Amino acid sequence: MSDQGHPVQAPALRRSLIDTLELDVRLLGMLMAFAAVAVVFTVWTGGTFVGPRNVFNIAVQTVPVGIMACGMVFVIVARHIDLSVGSMLAMCSAVMAMSQTTWLPTMFGTEYGNPIVLAATIVLGLTFGTLMGAITGWFVGYQKIPSFIVTLGGLFVWRNVNWFTTNGQSVSLTDPNLLMFGGTEGVLGATASWVLGLVASGLAVWAIIASRRNKQGHGFIVKPVLAETVMAGLIVGAILFFVGWLSRYPVPEAKLKRLFVARGEVMPEGYTAMHGLPISVLILIAVAVAMTVIARKTTFGRYIFAMGGNPDATELAGINTRALTVKIFALMGFLCAIAALVAQARLQSHGNDIGMLEELRVIAAAVIGGTALAGGVGTIYGAILGALIMQSLQSGMAMVGVDTPFQNIVVGLVLIIAVWVDILYRKRLGLSK
Repeated sequence: MSDQGHPVQAPALRRSLIDTLELDVRLLGMLMAFAAVAVVFTVWTGGTFVGPRNVFNIAVQTVPVGIMACGMVFVIVARHIDLSVGSMLAMCSAVMAMSQTTWLPTMFGTEYGNPIVLAATIVLGLTFGTLMGAITGWFVGYQKIPSFIVTLGGLFVWRNVNWFTTNGQSVSLTDPNLLMFGGTEGVLGATASWVLGLVASGLAVWAIIASRRNKQGHGFIVKPVLAETVMAGLIVGAILFFVGWLSRYPVPEAKLKRLFVARGEVMPEGYTAMHGLPISVLILIAVAVAMTVIARKTTFGRYIFAMGGNPDATELAGINTRALTVKIFALMGFLCAIAALVAQARLQSHGNDIGMLEELRVIAAAVIGGTALAGGVGTIYGAILGALIMQSLQSGMAMVGVDTPFQNIVVGLVLIIAVWVDILYRKRLGLSK
């Protein structure tokens, strides 16, 4: 309290600290929301929610939505929407499932499980996904049909073409090389995970130092050394904690015995092994890093944000917004194909309902992550955090016995609240009326 009885201006001090660390206020809010979700369900489940096994499952289940949410950020930032991503995932999955089990083995006279066939299948799936996205972008960009209508039509078209592609049948996928892209069948193990975690930590510290030197070289104001050190410590701590936690999840003894038997060996008495980092999570991280670099360091990324901020001015500046729109949706289709590969590998099959309603989860992840529906604003890391928050909510509610319909109600309410908070935040900054 001051001498006049007025409280000391703590809010100003908090704002000063946030400004000093250059923290994204919305990101900080999402992290606090995520922490609150984790605390509530940890207490509710007696600690099971944050156990290594459940953290592993949440991470793996987040990957397909997270990958597509990265592309959805670009789509929404450019003032468009894509309601067909779930159906495109299903279509890519159907093409890849039939290619590796029927089409390519028949064409080349080989058996299912041939690594070359799998490689060709992945290339075919990625190409097909890109073409589907490009077709959508052509209708939106060159024919000026609203993206809502084009992608709503795509939702129905691709979902049902997927059904005809497999004749309505589920396709079992047992190729170990494919399953490596899924969940528990594709892990690095504890040792390799720790090595990768240390390398990633080193790269993160180097990136912070390089960014600081770059700013100083151009005469920009930089954070205090203490602030940079704190941020580096938090990032390194998060990386190593995540790696260490997943490295505590043991591989079941029965599975280890099967692996030894498959190699014609006998498992030593007392032998144990840990899961470590899933390959699918590494794919998500690679996609997130690549998309962040595209958004911040390339002309393509800058054009996307410029178009979302002011489409008319962007076009008057000589930027071909029609071709840019095709590229954005083609990239979205490419990411749908990657998500399809991961999804079918985790499920170990292709079913007609794969990707069902994923479009809503992807859009929700991007919006919860701070992507403005008005366009021009959005981050890749925010979308991934939004996907993680949604998956954590659903996982936690499932663990405590909440019915699926009520889970969907909660997710819907969270989406509405996230948009409402974003509107209030933008109004406070004078970014919208």
